[in-house]
Amino acid sequence: MIGTAVKSAAMLSDGAYRDTLVSQFSLVTPENAMKFGPLSPARGHYDFADADAIVAFAEAHGMRVRGHTLVWHNQLPDWLTNGQWSRDELIQILHEHISTVVGHYRGRLYAWDVVNEAVNDDGTLRDSIWLRGIGPEYIELAFRWAREADPDVLLFYNDYNGEGAGVKADAIYALVADLKQRGVPIDGVGLQMHVAIDWWPATEDVAANMQRLADLGLQAHITEMDVRVPQSPSPDALTRQAEVYGQMLQVCLAAENCTAFSLWGFADNHSWIPQFFPGWGDALVFDSAYQPKPAFHELLTHLNA
Repeated sequence: MIGTAVKSAAMLSDGAYRDTLVSQFSLVTPENAMKFGPLSPARGHYDFADADAIVAFAEAHGMRVRGHTLVWHNQLPDWLTNGQWSRDELIQILHEHISTVVGHYRGRLYAWDVVNEAVNDDGTLRDSIWLRGIGPEYIELAFRWAREADPDVLLFYNDYNGEGAGVKADAIYALVADLKQRGVPIDGVGLQMHVAIDWWPATEDVAANMQRLADLGLQAHITEMDVRVPQSPSPDALTRQAEVYGQMLQVCLAAENCTAFSLWGFADNHSWIPQFFPGWGDALVFDSAYQPKPAFHELLTHLNA
């Protein structure tokens, strides 16, 4: 499956966005619409309108949906982050959230990113309301509750900077290996792959990482790929960008447990990169006019090989 993150506003208002989405992709991930803050602006109140629109659009066009994300340290509602909660109350809040959201889409989604970015670059668990308030077991609880709410959807741990070799990759591996060993329901690891033309993981390291996850019985999907370049990029920069995309797709195609390759958006005018990495952008495979870039043609070449 070839996937992309989707913005509901662009999908609803931009015909060229919709046409490109339908013609090029088979898997969609709501970019923000399924996160805790957007979904639940007030305690006990859920607004599924944007997320439902993406799911309905995907179903109407024969595309699968990856839910994103149930447990994260960012984009939480103010009522949650500003509250004073006991451990039992936080457990109840998280359980209620996962049961409600996963239950709402039971039987309709392909996969869920259950826990997102819980590991720091140094391999420790990230400080978050969940770690502080519940303890490390919040990760296990989230997976168990997600499985209770939908017995058939694939359940993933998702993170960045753990795609290849290194301390963080090893920590993620240790985390998911422990979950598997203890019978926690987890089906795979999402390797986000937010990289740049001056930094990306070595292909042999990504392949080795995917293999050791396969040895645990886990899938390894590339879930959020973009390759940022300096803004107003040179032809050489776009060529290198294409090479990075191509290399990572080749690794995925060669790995038996990598069955999905998703980009974090597809057109440069809807990318998150310029806002978060000043001076960088143009990270996707279509330009702002929805014209295919060298990276698009590179991906197509490998898919057709």
